[in-house]
Amino acid sequence: MKKTAAKENHIPTVQEGTVKVPGGKIWYSVVGAGKKGVPLLTVHGGPGAPHEYLNPLKALAEERPVVFYDQLGCGRSDRPSDPALWTVEHFVEELYMLRKALNLNQVHILGQSWGSMLAVEYMLRKKPAGVRSLILSGPYLSSPLWARDQRCWIDQLPADIRQTILECEDKKDYKNPAYQDAVMEFYKRHLCRMNPWPEDLLQSMEGMGMDVYEYMWGPSEFTMTGTLRQADLTPRLSRLSLPVLLTCGEFDEARPQTVALFQNLIPGALMQVFDGGSHSHMLEQPEKVCRIIGSFMSSADN
Repeated sequence: MKKTAAKENHIPTVQEGTVKVPGGKIWYSVVGAGKKGVPLLTVHGGPGAPHEYLNPLKALAEERPVVFYDQLGCGRSDRPSDPALWTVEHFVEELYMLRKALNLNQVHILGQSWGSMLAVEYMLRKKPAGVRSLILSGPYLSSPLWARDQRCWIDQLPADIRQTILECEDKKDYKNPAYQDAVMEFYKRHLCRMNPWPEDLLQSMEGMGMDVYEYMWGPSEFTMTGTLRQADLTPRLSRLSLPVLLTCGEFDEARPQTVALFQNLIPGALMQVFDGGSHSHMLEQPEKVCRIIGSFMSSADN
């Protein structure tokens, strides 16, 4: 484990290392190591979109350790070529092993996008002790509802872009430059509305594990062809029995109407919509996001 000592200006102590999991080693970083607060463990999306776009959450390390990691197959973690590893079961076990290795006996867990499904699967399958709260950001908890949301957004695109998407999907012509251009137009509206995109998001894009993404998900956020295409946690959400906060942007890929449905299924869950925000609302409105998440965790600590 590498350790970087805190310096002046209250820079949090950072610890980095790796944990061996089935198939290889995963990289992690603990920002604010040694802080007294209950740690926050962050779970990135994708599958295969590494942690950098979650970097605004480092601001929460003033009060508590904030743990980032890259799931196997992306970012700074190993990238085995065995598709048998790209399963919900594997990533749940990976999360379990990481938490155990870092002695996170008491912890808050934040899952973003696919990470929200992974976090909930972890809670339902492992029934772990010591999880104080869940924060589900831009939550993906149901493939049918996700697909419906994306069709709602696609229906609002300019006619030529919408037609390109439909034609390329019909032909399964996902490498077509016109399809790729249409994907980017969609992303500018619903993945991240900042112009230009921030460096943290660009780094995540550069570190994408495309093998994992395409195998489990598909060629784009709105074209689902992978193994997750039938996944649906809505029948089991009522089993969650801990404080839960759901967040989304006004223009999020996870539409506020659907996130409100999830809220109604989770006993006592809270919900926050960020006006003008997208799926990347923590990049677009970092101070407000961190303030709301920090306040929620503090309330769950007591």
